[in-house]
Amino acid sequence: MADTSKVVAQFLGDENFPIEWENEKEKDLFWVYDDLHCPRPVSPMYDDIANWVNTCDHMFRRFGTPFASDWIKKVVNGYLYTAAVPCDPDMAVPATEFGNVYYPRVPKDDPEYAAKIGAYLGAVLPTYGANFPDWWHNRLVPEMAANLKYLEDKIDMWEEIPLMEWATILEDAIDIVDRHWKIHWMLNFSQLSSTLALRGALGAALGGEDKITQKHEEILGRLQNSASDRNWDAIEMLVGLKDQVKGSETLMAAFENEAGADILAALKSTEEGTRFFEEGVKAYQREFGWHAVWSHEFIYPSRFETPEPVLDVIKGYLDSDYDHRPVVAHLKEDIKAASVELLEGIPEGPELEALKAANEINLKMAPLTPDHHFYIDQGTHQHTRVVLICIGRHLVNMGLLNEPDDVIYMKYNELRYLMGDPSLIDAKAIVAERRATRAEQEKIRPPDFIGTATEDQLQFPYLNLWGFPEKLQFDTETKGKIEGLGVSPGVIEATAKVVASPAEFDEVKQGDILVCQMTNPAWTPLFAIIGGIVCDAGGMVAHPAVMAREFGIPGVTGTAIATREIKTGDRLRVDGTNGLVEILG
Repeated sequence: MADTSKVVAQFLGDENFPIEWENEKEKDLFWVYDDLHCPRPVSPMYDDIANWVNTCDHMFRRFGTPFASDWIKKVVNGYLYTAAVPCDPDMAVPATEFGNVYYPRVPKDDPEYAAKIGAYLGAVLPTYGANFPDWWHNRLVPEMAANLKYLEDKIDMWEEIPLMEWATILEDAIDIVDRHWKIHWMLNFSQLSSTLALRGALGAALGGEDKITQKHEEILGRLQNSASDRNWDAIEMLVGLKDQVKGSETLMAAFENEAGADILAALKSTEEGTRFFEEGVKAYQREFGWHAVWSHEFIYPSRFETPEPVLDVIKGYLDSDYDHRPVVAHLKEDIKAASVELLEGIPEGPELEALKAANEINLKMAPLTPDHHFYIDQGTHQHTRVVLICIGRHLVNMGLLNEPDDVIYMKYNELRYLMGDPSLIDAKAIVAERRATRAEQEKIRPPDFIGTATEDQLQFPYLNLWGFPEKLQFDTETKGKIEGLGVSPGVIEATAKVVASPAEFDEVKQGDILVCQMTNPAWTPLFAIIGGIVCDAGGMVAHPAVMAREFGIPGVTGTAIATREIKTGDRLRVDGTNGLVEILG
């Protein structure tokens, strides 16, 4: 039966943000603005072939979830909104994938499906939680690494590969996106299992989950941190490059320039600088350059393509003389301490042993959050972007497009039409119109949600990534104060630096409070120098929350309005414990 739970909030569009509803049932779903992954207008190509929502039907089928049958998308005024579809035939809403319409998988011959399948989910989740770290390291990472290496080998010889062979490589890339995101959902549910198991074991040891205090919550948060993962590997390599620069007068002279482009020119003007760039910077780009300011979207160049952001980070590390080693050492000790504190006051017995075992699995799972970003959210999407760019170069050489990235403004089937028979489509005109439309869409401030928020739909587990349902209760009338989620404890007063793109990364100085829409792993090097962070988007387990806790800086996310209300140069007081940001002047 259709959702009849209490309506908490509703927005069906207005003159500032008009909405075309495909049918009445769409209005009954709770659609969240995906500022977590795609805070800017989405490109047609990303939406068609790589939208993270595309594999969600597989996820819900594989695990047998009682709380949703699918997770679908709707692009409104250029912005991505997503909604969970309840396991209810009366709530089924048509969705699209590769331009084709389908209906979420909702069993129509078993009205009690949702109530019955929950037992299966509860029974199978512990298997994923206990075994997934081994599956990840022994089977899944080698598979993903081989897939990405295959694409890199093709990219390295792009000129030698004819256009229609690139068509087949693109199909391979799409298949890789599909496979890697199916792995992503396996990881997500395995992490959910380990987190729930740890909390459940703690509650059992304390005599009930109602006995879990704020202090316990802080301990559990610390136990989600990681001191050994691909994020730290990337930082270690950058610190090594920084140290190499410090040991050379020639290299130091190049880094006296302020902008990455000027640093690059100075490096290439000397033999030592050229060698440093070719052997050091390019090695970093090859290993860790597969991410962009917004990793999911194809529009933004990766660091594999553009070395200047890498040089900007190295300069920032030089200016602050950043060394990750004390940070990592402290983090390791804090994780050990949190593991001890978790057990304090719990008597010997089976409950204590169960809690120890649950934490052991949890600690094995913690590094997989940044690692899956490296292989999937970052690596897979940016490898696919570069495959598209290789196709675009060929089409530019044929006179069919003006710029290689024009392909990203085309839809999947439009690109296939163009490659099959250029006379079928005026690609240049289509791209010009879409670029102009996107420029206008950039001026829009999309609402946090559309549709109908009900009590039942607000229980969808993943909504905490966007800070719901708490976000619905925040006061958006600032009066000098901004409410959000306290995701990393502590209080700091410092100067705000509002950052919208990588071009502004070099403006962030030691001790600044970073204010932005959202972060992803491309932003990780900034955490080494900032004193705190405030984001429009994100919940307790979003990227900025996790990184703030790892670096031990106060953090507030899910504010919705921080980048609108705060200006660079404002003096801020950030309370990461209580989720409050004060604009002091």
